Amino acid sequence: MTRPPLSTHSIRDLALIADGERGAVLAPDGSISWLCAPRWESPAVFAELLGGAGTFSVRPASPSIWGGSYEPGSLIFHSRWIGRTERVEVLDALALPSYPDTLTLLRRIEATDGDVVVEVELDVSGDYGRAKRSRSVRRDDAGVWTGTNADGLRWRFQGAAEGEADTSGVIRMRLALKSGEQRDLVLELGTTLPDRPLRAEVAWPATEQSWRERVPSMSASIAPRDAQQAYAVMCGFTSSGGGMVAAATTSLPENIGGSRDYDYRYTWLRDQCFAGQADAAAGGTSLLKPALDFVTARVLEDGPGLKPVYTSYGGSMPPEVDLTLPGYPGGRTVVGNRAHRQFQLDVFGDALLLFAAGERAGLLHSDGRRAANLAMQAIGERWDTPDAGIWEMEPRWWTQSRLLCVAGLRSMARQQGPAEAARYLRLADSLAAEATSRALHADGYWQQHPDTDGTDAALLMPAVRGAFAPDDPRNLATLQRVLDDLTADGYAYRFRAHGRPLGEEEGAFLLCGFMIALAHHAVGDRVEAFRWFERNRAAAGSPGLFAEEFDVQQRQLRGNLPQAFVHALMLETSLRLAG
Repeated sequence: MTRPPLSTHSIRDLALIADGERGAVLAPDGSISWLCAPRWESPAVFAELLGGAGTFSVRPASPSIWGGSYEPGSLIFHSRWIGRTERVEVLDALALPSYPDTLTLLRRIEATDGDVVVEVELDVSGDYGRAKRSRSVRRDDAGVWTGTNADGLRWRFQGAAEGEADTSGVIRMRLALKSGEQRDLVLELGTTLPDRPLRAEVAWPATEQSWRERVPSMSASIAPRDAQQAYAVMCGFTSSGGGMVAAATTSLPENIGGSRDYDYRYTWLRDQCFAGQADAAAGGTSLLKPALDFVTARVLEDGPGLKPVYTSYGGSMPPEVDLTLPGYPGGRTVVGNRAHRQFQLDVFGDALLLFAAGERAGLLHSDGRRAANLAMQAIGERWDTPDAGIWEMEPRWWTQSRLLCVAGLRSMARQQGPAEAARYLRLADSLAAEATSRALHADGYWQQHPDTDGTDAALLMPAVRGAFAPDDPRNLATLQRVLDDLTADGYAYRFRAHGRPLGEEEGAFLLCGFMIALAHHAVGDRVEAFRWFERNRAAAGSPGLFAEEFDVQQRQLRGNLPQAFVHALMLETSLRLAG
């Protein structure tokens, strides 16, 4: 069997399967081209997405057209290839329940119409595909393959007894199935493996049941299917350590040929607060409770020194380093993220908004209330310190950071007794007055920071979160300024980058498009709110996933995939507009 030349697929056609502890990226040619194991931040064992070695592919041998979708309310992906006279379907999932140090990858192949021939290849690499391939690859008398990769991870592969391994340890199989036949492939991989192989007939029902228990119907949303999908993505991103990673990938470029290539396989507190707020709007707990527990623990541990980002188990992030890989076309390849060294004041405001939502839901315990007081004290101590802000840029007096803290303080004050509420409100009023004095433009809108005339789409969120009344003139003027200066063709950009035309420096930010929808909803303009929601919802890729940015001219997604905070705000917007 000769494998076709490698091709790189558009980000918009990539799908994700995940189990909370790690995620795998599935390309439309049937290859799992990215998987880090055993955890999100671990080295990749399948690194084809970034030009490294390692893949697990299942594809029809004859020419065919691909299509795919998720099983409702899950991250079980259903691929379908239609040929001239035959059809083959593949069901992909990471098995649930999941375990931190061991994963099980399920792939079910079925010839649904006509006889088919399917080509299978398994190449378990290590160290992001830079290390030698697996060693000690052998097949036992039962047809089960085993091996150990360069990182010391053990693996076991069932369902490919007819396959052959080459001298590099790559297993290949040409599988012929009669119409109606199916074959299960099961790959187990981890630091240790169970004594007995996990059987597919046991793993599939357990996985399907776990998704049914985690993801609500979202019938109250104006877009139930997409809302369910967004909820499933965030569940799939949330580890047993409580942290929700921002994305499954690293180094998918945000602007082709630029330098904005980052590693998002970590937990940004801001993103997790967004997810918790969305779950609160849905009346759920699968996202809200772990968010409360994780953010509470980080605030109690680090207080005023709170970092914006951690590992999904609350550990410190590694420094950013370059990898010697070809990378996704148009980008460089990095692991780690320098954001862990930054101070971002607005994270305290997001934490307070999350704690207030938890209190309203009856989920905030005494530690959470203590964390809220610590967050309030940290704002009081550090509100005038230059910070990196929501967009993680050079330290400045970013207006959004201060106003988001105002929103958090006022939201939490409403959950307090009179004396405690007064402390929160005094600080909120003081911050609001400072922002008005320093960063309110003569035309009435909020400036991005005091030294510019420009605004920022993120300045819409403090108003949505209750920093001021919806009809406050400063809110209305800022919304109009954002619409006039930062939008094109129904999409929104963060800010004017170096005075250059929109779209030249970076793509539209889908998060900002949903912010505009929420801002219109807050002032009672339902027509515009719906228009902005539907326009930005339509930017999803063919599997229904969102990246961070959208190239308006080329109609392409840009950046790491899927982007958790975009899914969070899409979900929340779909619920707010319904109610």
